[in-house]
Amino acid sequence: MPIPIPVSPAAHLPFDLLAWAGGGALAVWLRRSWLREAQDRLARLGAGYLTAVVLGAIPGAWLAGSLNTLGQSAPALSHSVAGALAGAIVAVELYKAVRGVRGSTGGVFVGPFALGVVIGRWGCLFAGLADRTYGTPTSLPWAVDLGDGIGRHPVQVYESLAMALFLALYLEGLARRRTWALRRGFYGLSVWYGAQRFVWEFLKPYPRILGPLDIFQLLALAMIAYALWFDGHARRARSP
Repeated sequence: MPIPIPVSPAAHLPFDLLAWAGGGALAVWLRRSWLREAQDRLARLGAGYLTAVVLGAIPGAWLAGSLNTLGQSAPALSHSVAGALAGAIVAVELYKAVRGVRGSTGGVFVGPFALGVVIGRWGCLFAGLADRTYGTPTSLPWAVDLGDGIGRHPVQVYESLAMALFLALYLEGLARRRTWALRRGFYGLSVWYGAQRFVWEFLKPYPRILGPLDIFQLLALAMIAYALWFDGHARRARSP
């Protein structure tokens, strides 16, 4: 018998607010402990960099989300954190190319983004079917009932736990002064987020646009390829 979950579309807001607050607090703590250099570099890039982040994230979120939901049986506009991340990456890399900026500049966003997903996905779960992030039917013992009597994969929980594991490994890497965490953490985040998102998408009833793949899986593959390419360049640039 599936686990009944109390759901309400209004449940998303408090989790979103908690995600933003938690991410901000984590950013402040990380700057004071391990990421002062990354924060100082971001400050030197100025308002243009943050403008690029916003101008990429907002349309990226709505474009990717809407491309997915407009293809469903009840078309509607929507937004997506995967689209926001992908859009921000594109905009920032274009900005960096124009300004001649090299190397990773997203280190300060790694922890807050990961924590935001960890918290925010629980809001998606308690928002229920209206959130359109539910999983496909399953008879597994941990299946959840979101109000329609059907046991479903709690894909929101899967993603939250996957990103919690990444966050733990990332913080451990910072504490041990690992180079990947200190200097290339954003690339690690992009690979991890893309890989886990690619897997969970097979457990969602989303429209498939290229063979068995949906829009978010294509974005995930693009993020993984981006991160591996730029991480390789960063490694070679620091080699003696």
